[in-house]
Amino acid sequence: MILLLVVLLVSTAVHSPAQTSLLRSGPMIGHVDMQEARIWLQTTEPATVQITYRRQDGSGTTYSTAPMQTTWETACTATLVADSVRPGTTYTYTVAVDGEPCPLPHATAFRTQPIWKWRSDDYPTASLMIGSCFYVNEDGYERHRNGVESGYGSEFEILDAMTRTPTDAMLWLGDNVYLREPDWNSRSGILRRYAHTRAYTGLQPFLASRAHYAIWDDHDYGPNNSNTTFWGKHHALEAHRLFWPNPSVGMPEFAGITTTFELLDMQVFLLDDRWYRTPEHVTGEHKILGDAQLDWLVGALASSTATFKIIAVGSQVLSTDTRKEGFVHAPQERDRLIAAITKNEISGVIFVSGDIHAAELSRLDRPGTYPLYEFTSSALTAGSNTGIANQPNERRVEGTAYGEHNYGTLSVSGKRKQRVLTCTLYDRRGNVIWTRAINEQDLR
Repeated sequence: MILLLVVLLVSTAVHSPAQTSLLRSGPMIGHVDMQEARIWLQTTEPATVQITYRRQDGSGTTYSTAPMQTTWETACTATLVADSVRPGTTYTYTVAVDGEPCPLPHATAFRTQPIWKWRSDDYPTASLMIGSCFYVNEDGYERHRNGVESGYGSEFEILDAMTRTPTDAMLWLGDNVYLREPDWNSRSGILRRYAHTRAYTGLQPFLASRAHYAIWDDHDYGPNNSNTTFWGKHHALEAHRLFWPNPSVGMPEFAGITTTFELLDMQVFLLDDRWYRTPEHVTGEHKILGDAQLDWLVGALASSTATFKIIAVGSQVLSTDTRKEGFVHAPQERDRLIAAITKNEISGVIFVSGDIHAAELSRLDRPGTYPLYEFTSSALTAGSNTGIANQPNERRVEGTAYGEHNYGTLSVSGKRKQRVLTCTLYDRRGNVIWTRAINEQDLR
């Protein structure tokens, strides 16, 4: 694995309770490329933060990021940039708060992506984890059943299993935070909910174990099933920018959270399914991506040289189940996207999605060309859709419906021009539920 973190000895610096107490959550590894790594953290109050890093083997110079001052205005978050790194190298790092080291009870390391093109037919391997719908309970904010407060989140041991599963990166597929009614109508409420979820103790080792990327869906954007009309979406966009150190937030030509990153010969396109989503029950064509984002996606796909082009979107694209949100309710937009993929002879396209609180693999056969697949993984800790196997998705691959808490991986391996993408679904304990392998040649 190009970014696989090995078990490392925790720093032996003298423990400073004051500095440790100022660190609310993180560090979390964000976007990592060949010559840069982003590391995110949040403090409990304004403080000066800094990362010091060096090669894992102890050789070479010790570097430090530029110090940053966290502020109340930015929810005391900071994204520190390690820019004195080299490709294909593992670095260990330490966190300092107000000039004092802040040792942590888990490993802190990252590995930059290697230079791999035009060197050998023996391509390296890489693996991407996916998951969605992460709900963290909070007393006083939960649903009431028969007059008793009942938390919607459960089986948090899935985080331990995810930490043990070796992948290079994690892609959060939306509903990564569940905004509640007291949250979504104010900037402070949205930021508070993001901070509460991110600070969950059991999440911290996982955040530090690999690179993290994220899109959103309705619950980390606004109210349930929210769309472009949500008045507070600029506050949600600010929260996404502050808490997720993606490569970018939107594109120069349009707003939202759209971006893309590469992991070897997988290019991942992170789409925004809320910012431009039109109201579903208004006369006229229903759109989820909007024209500007759809045009960008088609052009980016056509320009990509990646073997596998992973399109990540919160709502399901291929499913025929009309009882759920998804592109089944935006058939004209979905048809335009699929027609563009076909017309431009774009190879290697795979969709990944979340939202439905269950997992499944969907397949759309297209006359004269390769089939399109969609790997849906949901939920991590939110309520489970245990009846998924009996729900009417005509494109579901037999044997792939799973209605308990789960996560997935997409792993690429093999020689040049013989690459294989392996999709694997795991249960909350890290046991394999199913595996499907898709050959590069079968997506041309």
